[in-house]
Amino acid sequence: MPPRRSWILNITSKPWWPWAKRIVVLGFLAFVITLLVVQARSIDWSEVMTTLRAYPLHVLLLGAALAASSHLIYSTFDLVGRHYTGHKLPAATVMAIAFVSYAFNLNLGTLVGALGMRVRLYSRLGLEPTTIARIVGSSMLTNWLGYFLLAGTAFLFWPLKLPDTWHLGMAALRAVGGVLVLIALAYLLLCAFSKRREWTIRDHEIALPALPVALVQLAMSCANWAVMGATMYVLLLGKVSYPMALGVLLIGAVAGLLSRVPAGLGVLEAVFIAVLSPPLGNSVLIAAVLCYRAMYYWAPLAIAGALYLLMELNAKKLAASKQAA
Repeated sequence: MPPRRSWILNITSKPWWPWAKRIVVLGFLAFVITLLVVQARSIDWSEVMTTLRAYPLHVLLLGAALAASSHLIYSTFDLVGRHYTGHKLPAATVMAIAFVSYAFNLNLGTLVGALGMRVRLYSRLGLEPTTIARIVGSSMLTNWLGYFLLAGTAFLFWPLKLPDTWHLGMAALRAVGGVLVLIALAYLLLCAFSKRREWTIRDHEIALPALPVALVQLAMSCANWAVMGATMYVLLLGKVSYPMALGVLLIGAVAGLLSRVPAGLGVLEAVFIAVLSPPLGNSVLIAAVLCYRAMYYWAPLAIAGALYLLMELNAKKLAASKQAA
């Protein structure tokens, strides 16, 4: 008797599924664009510039240091994939590739950054496609594992009062938080107690790591998202609590991902205005998010671009030396 397919596979294999997915995405994108237009009309851009010029230097330096710390933490994610696959590339090279991929991912999307850059750079250094796929999967899992736990905890214990137009009250947000926490805990329990350690999904083998590795993944990811929240909290000049700043950032991250707008441009701003205005003014919020973008998105992208060119040159030299040998 053939094995029964999961309900997820049953739904996604239906002929109407691609159209349903497109309709949902387009509907969400229309909602985001409407929100952006409405909010943009209410912003005094001259006041935003005045607010930007008034930022204390020590706040900007602390925000930049926190943003750099977050990128450093994320660059260690691929070290988990290095351990998982057993490849022998130097740790410094692996961290550099992860940093470049993350910076391009933030600004240009998953296909260019998280996937495209890793495939390009790791393949130039001799890794097989199956190994690269495992590294990408491990990194993405690490990133979202911490998100589930941290966002779930924030939504459970510090639920935000969302706009009425979102039709999501505090009780529903707490329920979402509970589900997210359970997903993270379920992963840890699987890693600890599951007798089956490997699955094959669409010709890709997925293996559960040992519990200590899963705990390291969770700690690294939680630390990264927590530092991102701290960066935003600092740039908001402490005018809202840290859990509130973190919660809005976590919502904005998913909204930007679902909108498919490059870098979530405008989406993060719209979410902060929708949730935190009032008590904060639009100009204060826009100024804070623009500073955050400059420190967390644009400056790392400039560095990553230069580092990528350097890595391409070194990869050519490495390939030439292998051919000569």
